[in-house]
Amino acid sequence: MTRSSLLRASRGFAFALSGALVLLLGAPLVALALAAPPGAIGAGVRHPAFTPALWLSFRTTLVSLLVILVCGTPLAFWLSGPATRVRRAVGVLVELPVVIPPAVIGVALLMTFGRQGLLGQLLTDSGISIPFTWAAVVIAQVVVSAPLYIQTASAAFRKLDPDTLLVARTLGASAPEAFLRIAIPVSLPGLIAAASLAWTRSLGEFGATMLFAGNLVGATQTMPLAIFTALESDTELAVTFSLVLAALSALVLVLLRLRLRPLGTGEAGSSR
Repeated sequence: MTRSSLLRASRGFAFALSGALVLLLGAPLVALALAAPPGAIGAGVRHPAFTPALWLSFRTTLVSLLVILVCGTPLAFWLSGPATRVRRAVGVLVELPVVIPPAVIGVALLMTFGRQGLLGQLLTDSGISIPFTWAAVVIAQVVVSAPLYIQTASAAFRKLDPDTLLVARTLGASAPEAFLRIAIPVSLPGLIAAASLAWTRSLGEFGATMLFAGNLVGATQTMPLAIFTALESDTELAVTFSLVLAALSALVLVLLRLRLRPLGTGEAGSSR
């Protein structure tokens, strides 16, 4: 077999493997769309559990995203600096929730904020109860989605030319001013992508929320928990709820691409 034949065969083999993976990723979404009978979406939207779960998901994910943006953006900027022992240690700590199963995170949150947890006695003495409340939903979402934001935002900040900040400082800008007026605007496309990843991760959070916040209709039942509950008794309803959640995630992805494409085109054009 000649070299050209080997190259064609290897490309064909790689194409077949890539096609199989694309099929594996796309087939479940197609199956989900085909599983919904006509009129199912309308009936699902009118179900008593739909609006409370969707509204709770929106409220909690927006609050968790706000917390992540305010607290995680400065942390991501700091982590993007020169590697030190402290930065590496903090980076590992921040990234741990990515590799730890959500159910383990839920148990860990209970061991932290529960009545018998690490902070349980202090919270009880202050008259504060966090588990199985609206606040518990937000905390679970922050813990599981903040690492995605911080990782992506740190990567965006690392692309920033350090000389740009240095020039701003020499012109009289303070460190916070340089961060707010230079670092964030220049890194904005990456920060938008990071925020979108964090929001969609919070929207789909299930395991930690179930164990730490519970599945209380109208109180802590988010859309993923409503899907789980519906699947136990009504498959069509679970499919409908799943389609709505998938559509929301797809909408965020499309809007993100439309938002970033002009920015990327502009940057490419200016570089030319």
